Amino acid sequence: MIPISTKYRSEQAEIMDDFALQGDELQLLLTDLKTVNTLLGGTNISLDGITQLLKYCTKNETITIIDIGCGDGEILRKCAGLGKKLGLHFELIGLDANVHILNTAREKSKGYSNIQYQTVNILSDNVAIPAHDIALCTLFLHHFPNDIIIRLLQRLMQESKAGVVINDLERNKLAFSLFKLFSFVFLRTKIAKHDGLVSIARSFRRNELQQFSEKISNTNSQIRWKWAFRYQWILRPTKNT
Repeated sequence: MIPISTKYRSEQAEIMDDFALQGDELQLLLTDLKTVNTLLGGTNISLDGITQLLKYCTKNETITIIDIGCGDGEILRKCAGLGKKLGLHFELIGLDANVHILNTAREKSKGYSNIQYQTVNILSDNVAIPAHDIALCTLFLHHFPNDIIIRLLQRLMQESKAGVVINDLERNKLAFSLFKLFSFVFLRTKIAKHDGLVSIARSFRRNELQQFSEKISNTNSQIRWKWAFRYQWILRPTKNT
């Protein structure tokens, strides 16, 4: 049984954090994750956050967006469509530590000349973060303990010209119960069903995000609750306020 507390974040590990996950098992899991984002509208939260930060970018120049923990690149391909729709030139870079999932990302993104992928452990202080205007963290931060989250965001805010968009889950008992029903009907893999519940148990309350933002200097923070039980958290350098 997976426990959930509204007071404390869970420390239970997710199965998909195993970088050895590959093959048919990985492909079925990615299909389930796409189902979750499609039916629950999660991708739109990230795209809306990017759109908000575009006002702080120079429109007639290349706008570089990095996606931290990009997975199979689904959101980057959506970003490419957004840039085309807005008539902007996006340079899109996906960063992930799982070489197997990046092989899938490259295969799915063959038709996108402005998307590239790099095998990177973003948590390593020895790894250089590509120069960028906007950094994107979608369902990524909840995988890590608080101190690592704060250190990563401090680093991203030092490097991001326009800001950082975080799209992550609300730790909520109702969301936990509803996901059980959702996964029973729509998801095929045991990993997705298990990890979805663990993700909610590891995720955040609004006050926790506010506490994080207070520890990141020279930053303006905007936190908005979104359906389905998600937070859109936008961090901007104070020079852009």
